Order: sequence, then C-alpha cells, then structure tokens
Amino acid sequence: MADIEVPAGARSEVLTGWGRMLATRARVWEPTRTSDVLQLLEAAAQQRGDDARGIVPRGLGRSYGDAAQNRGGEVIRCTKLDRILELDATKGTCTVEAGVSIEMLMRVFLPLGWFPAVVPGTRHVTVGGAIASDIHGKFRHGSFADSVTSLTLATPERGALTLEPSEDAFWATAGGMGLTGIVTDASLQLQPVETAHMVVDTERAANVDDCMDRMLADDSRYRYSVAWIDCISGGTNLGRSVLTRGNHATLEAMPAAKRAGARSFTPRELVQTPKWMPNGLLNSLSIRAFNEFWFRKAPRERRDEIQSITGFFHPLDAVIDWNRIYGSHGFVQYQFVVPYGEEAVVRTVLERLSAKKCASFLAVLKRFEHESHGLLGFPTPGWTLALDIPAPDFELADLLDDLDRLVVEAGGRVYLTKDSRLRPELLPAMYPQLDHWREVRATLDPNHALCSDMDRRLDLTGARV
Repeated sequence: MADIEVPAGARSEVLTGWGRMLATRARVWEPTRTSDVLQLLEAAAQQRGDDARGIVPRGLGRSYGDAAQNRGGEVIRCTKLDRILELDATKGTCTVEAGVSIEMLMRVFLPLGWFPAVVPGTRHVTVGGAIASDIHGKFRHGSFADSVTSLTLATPERGALTLEPSEDAFWATAGGMGLTGIVTDASLQLQPVETAHMVVDTERAANVDDCMDRMLADDSRYRYSVAWIDCISGGTNLGRSVLTRGNHATLEAMPAAKRAGARSFTPRELVQTPKWMPNGLLNSLSIRAFNEFWFRKAPRERRDEIQSITGFFHPLDAVIDWNRIYGSHGFVQYQFVVPYGEEAVVRTVLERLSAKKCASFLAVLKRFEHESHGLLGFPTPGWTLALDIPAPDFELADLLDDLDRLVVEAGGRVYLTKDSRLRPELLPAMYPQLDHWREVRATLDPNHALCSDMDRRLDLTGARV
C-alpha cells in the first residue's frame, strides 16, 4: 500500500472477533480524521494483482466472527473518530463520528432525557459498527438504522457520499458488514426517557413452549422482552426459561428518595476476567450446574422491580473481557431467526443441543416484530435464538450445518455479525436480496477494494458463482 501519513501510523496486529477464533494478521490503521480514511481507501483502490488484499473497517471488535478482519491486508480501526459533531437536546438528535460508542451516547444523552432507539446486548459497540451490522435490540423497536436519518459513507472510487434512507445505497450499507464503504459519521434520532432506570417483570417458564406462549400472550404490555434459555435440560424441562420484560421507568415510578438522580448514568465494570483461563472450564457438567443455579435463583414471579438501564440491557458488560472464560480456543455464537408459525424449529434446535449436552450458559430467545430494511438485514418477524458454544468441537460443525438447513427450510436466516462458519451456498436462500446488494456494492466499490475475511469465506462478491 502507498505510504500515507496518518496520526497514529500503522502496525501489524493479529485480530479476532469477540469469539476469539479465526485469528488473522493485518496492517491496522487508526485515523483521527475523515480525510485520512479517504486517503487510505484511495490507496487501497489503487492496489492491483495478487498482492491486493483490500481494506475493511473495524470498531470495538464486538462482531463475533471474522467480519472485521482482513488476512494479509489493511484494517481501519475507527475508534479514534469519536467526536460528537452536533447535538440538539430539545429534539434528541445528534450527528456523531462513526467511532462514538453506544456507551458514549448513553453518557451524554441519558442525563438529558434521551436514549438510543436501539441498543444491543453490549454498550461497547461503535455507531459505525451498529450501522454495518444493523444491530437489533429486544423486541419492539426496529433496527439501529431505522433511527439513522443520514450518514456519510467514504468510498474508494466515489469519495465521501451523504446517504439517506430513501436510497438503496443507505440500505446496502446498513447491514452491509462494512463492505460498501466506511461510515465516517451519522445523524441519529434518539427516544425520550424520564429516567436511567427500567420497570422490570421477571418470571420462570417451565419449558420453551411455556415461554413462547407467555411471550405471545403478554409481550404487548412491554417495550423490551427477552428470555434466558437452558439448553441442557431435556424432557418436560426442555428450554426452561427465565423471562425478563420491561419498560422505561417514569419519574413517578421511582422511589421518592431516588428521583433527584434518576437520570444519572454511571456504569461500572465489577470483575476483570483473568488473561489466562483453562480450556474446558465450561463443559456440560459445569454449565448444567450453572443453569440449575441461574434458574432457581430467578423468582417464580416478580413484578415492577426497578433496575438500572445497565443492569437490564448490559449485565455482561460488568465483567471485563468475559469472552475469555471460554479459554484460548474461543467459542462460536450461533444466532438464527425463523418466522412465526415455525416454533417447531426453535424446539428442534433445543432438542438437538440438549441431546448433545451443548455447553452453552448464554442462550437467549427473543421476538422480532419488524422486518429489517437492510438488503442484508437480519431481523424478520419471528423468533430469534442466540447461543454461545465453546470451541473446538468437531461434532459441532455437522450439527450446526444441519441446523442451518432447518432454518433455511423454515424461511429463516443466520445473523452474519455473529457468524464464523456458515456455508456460502446457503446465503442466497437466507438473504433473498443478496444479488441486489451485490449490484449496489459494485456501484460504490467496483474494484472491491473493501474486503474482509468474511467476504472471502462467504463469497459475498459472488466471484465463485
């Protein structure tokens, strides 16, 4: 790559996703200005021949697989593009650079009475990453890009473009895994809240059927709904669950003594995971014991509990580097969605995981009520199940391949941001707008200067077709 002066320079790094698998080495740049990003993209576009490995953006590294890696090529880490450019506290709107995190949005806006329209299971995600993955939350709030009113996209061939939701390029970028260009800033609409707390109802469900029945019957009373699922218990206890649902707490719902500081947001990280953890610590026996404890710990039924926003949305963020508990081999996260009416697929997946004694302590069931507008968007109305599985497990590959086929036959899909092992031939069936996405991508980056390990693994360009 041509020598380009950027403030942070560049260095060779070994990168993985949050699952700590599929490690590859790349040259990593950390620009602080949009002009640096454009120069890096221009230089990548000029590469030719077998040595051309392209370039891909990266945020805080919370995509689980290889979406933000580029073996032998270039990576632009965007976390130093972290300025808030505009802010309107009366309307709850802002324009921020792509490296601004969800946590920063919460720190700035919660005390002013505003909260992001969509937050994922961690606040350590950049706005650029949230757009590239078109992240979703818990139930009835759309996808992240639905709250983006415009964005600036740096492209290798066409420079900086301003995109709005009326354009195909916007929806190719939302969920496009950083392969249409690099988002440098975005304008957002936040939602009004009165406090930094939630009113939460918690209850146990005897099995997955009981859990889904409860969600269908009562979710309409809540803005957020999520269930922890026990993947090991079988029989009549298959998929026994702890169902947690909540709404933003009004000031009136807060205890009188806490109303003065009701918008205060001071997240804390309580535990540091050791740098080294033994492999095999999470196994069927230890997870069975943990699941039993977690299920029994939950109340049979508890109503109107006041919880912090951090405790409700991001409990794992209290544990620094929690992904290390899986040991040096890392883990696979598998997340799929199937339409309503295909509940049997969720049940079958749990039956097969239970039969295998799948050592997943983090399994989550949610509902979607919306269809992503992204051309490669993940959410569609239905049920989504996400779970972490320690690696390596050679039997696991065959099992997940079989589950993929079940999902496809049901009209569902897997989440690319979590994926590290999907077979590329299944992608067109899961994402019916894939060809249109490829066409839009080609108009923005005709020479495929933007490239990632995931891009090559899944043949997202269609070069092998």
